[in-house]
Parts: sequence; structure tokens; C-alpha cells
Amino acid sequence: MAAAANFAWVNRSCMTFCVRQSFAKIFNSTPDDLDMHVIYDVSHNVAKMEEHWVDGRPKQLCVHRKGATRAFPAHHPLIPVDYQLTGQPVLIGGTMGTCSYVLTGTEKGMTETFGTTCHGAGRAMSRAASRRTIGFEDVLDSLKQKGISIRVASPKLVMEEAPESYKNVTDVVDTCHEAGISRKAIKLRPIAVIKG
Repeated sequence: MAAAANFAWVNRSCMTFCVRQSFAKIFNSTPDDLDMHVIYDVSHNVAKMEEHWVDGRPKQLCVHRKGATRAFPAHHPLIPVDYQLTGQPVLIGGTMGTCSYVLTGTEKGMTETFGTTCHGAGRAMSRAASRRTIGFEDVLDSLKQKGISIRVASPKLVMEEAPESYKNVTDVVDTCHEAGISRKAIKLRPIAVIKG
């Protein structure tokens, strides 16, 4: 698992490097001059050794977050200095055609969920069911009507990842916010999708 997590981190770093170089080439500038810096990078679907309070005392635990991500509160020693005042950023991806969110961790989340919250809405329909029931052109037309540009390697990916294949991300985020395990910070809207 550690090797897989390291591979994922290196993969994201390589993709970031390539994107920065592409922008630099197109805009005839440097990535630094374009202010293209990584703001935040986090893993999900991974287990980590962490210290949490159990039965009134600190205990070393292996916390496995599947379909979830870490959401530590402000002033927690394991989050970067840049986020000490706000709490750990939590990236909640929507779908190709819906909004996404940035949340922050909370103290209540530490006691209720070992500093954990969701990392997405979750599927409402399996990939196979999505391919059987959702039309490729219908998804493209829907995205176009919303002003969302898409580049895709395979029509199959579009049908599997169609917005209707997922639960309503706003409902899921609102539930986490109202439960107090993470707090809404920013709502984002999609303008472009790259699948491949």
C-alpha cells in the first residue's frame, strides 16, 4: 500500500510538471512567472498510522480511509503551516457536470470520525449500468448546454462518469457540514473536463 501511495504521489507530481511545462510553452513564459504552484496535494483511499484519543487517552491507530479522506482541524500538528489557521483542506470532487467543493476539517470530526470525511459523492449507478443506460451524445450535449468543454479518450469513459452515475454532491457535502465533521469553504464550478 505504501508503494502504491508513493507511486500515486509521483504520478501526480509528473502530471503537474507536464501541465506546468505545457502552459509555459503556450504562454511563452515560465511556470513561476505564471504563478503555477501546487496549492495542495492529498491522498485518499489509504491507511495511515495516526494518534487519536480512544477511551480518554491517546492511542496509535491505523486509520483506513476508503471512500474518504483526512480532515484534520485548525492547529493540528500534522497539517501544513499554510493551513494551521483554517484546518486541512478537503477536496470533494463533483462530476463532469456538477460543482465540486473545498471543505476544512473540524474538531468534532476528530472525535467523531478520527478526522475523516468523504472525498466525493459516491456512485449512484455502477459503471456497467451507466454504460447500458446513458448515451454518449446525451452527456456531451448536456455538458455543452452548461458551457463545459470536454476532451475524452473514449466514449465509454464519458458514460461511466456521467453526472447521473453519481449521488448529488451538494447533498453529501451538506450532510458532512451539518454533522460538523467538515465545514464548507468553497464551491467550484466546472469549465472543462479531460478524461483519458
